[in-house]
Amino acid sequence: MNDDLLTIAGQTYRSRLLVGSGKYRDLIETRKATLAAEAEIVTVAIRRVNIGQDKDAPSLLDVLPLERFTILPNTAGCYNAADAVYTLQMARELLGGRKLVKLEVLGDPRTLFPHMPETLRAAETLVRDGFDVMVYCSDDPVQARILQEIGCVAVMPLASLIGSGMGILNPWNLGLIIEQATVPVLVDAGVGTASDAAIAMELGCDGVLMNTAIASARNPVQMARAMKLAVQAGREAYRAGRMPKRFAATPSSPVEGTVT
Repeated sequence: MNDDLLTIAGQTYRSRLLVGSGKYRDLIETRKATLAAEAEIVTVAIRRVNIGQDKDAPSLLDVLPLERFTILPNTAGCYNAADAVYTLQMARELLGGRKLVKLEVLGDPRTLFPHMPETLRAAETLVRDGFDVMVYCSDDPVQARILQEIGCVAVMPLASLIGSGMGILNPWNLGLIIEQATVPVLVDAGVGTASDAAIAMELGCDGVLMNTAIASARNPVQMARAMKLAVQAGREAYRAGRMPKRFAATPSSPVEGTVT
């Protein structure tokens, strides 16, 4: 689908599947799954994954080099705006001044639900500081609109709780967010299997980000391939335009001119 590219902050991507880099057995499995997904954007929890902070430990960049992948630093584990801003400023230094980041400020460790007041505060600071901010948020259309008005380059509403695998619990809210969006909308969190990814894309999302659904599968590499195909199929279905739902049966072959 070379005529249907995803554009974020002026950069185009062929793949609409974004993947995480945590929870894999080792860096080799991380690389194999990322390649199977054909992902171009890989998000990295700066507080948990080494991309150069520890010079004596293996680095994610050894298996996912910057020349081939867009490394998207995120603020997983941050519970206030100040920590999130500091973490992404550090990431910018580690990645040679790259501006594209993923902001997430969590409300509590049990639900990992976004803390929206702190998220808004951090987003304002980061945008003023020149970052291109992709932002994890609640599936509240008003909050999503405020974030894009602040200047975030993508909004990333959760489908359900991070790591839950429960799929899309509120497609109506996602639809409202997509309807009003002036920036890409990517589902972030809650995808459990390929059908969840396909549904997100059929709703009109611009992309899907996932980690646990692939890394915690029985066969992560095989699941990565399945997710790639699901995202592609869902996008094709959305572009094709589904048939209307009806409350009565309609014959699939013509009834005029039939032999009686």
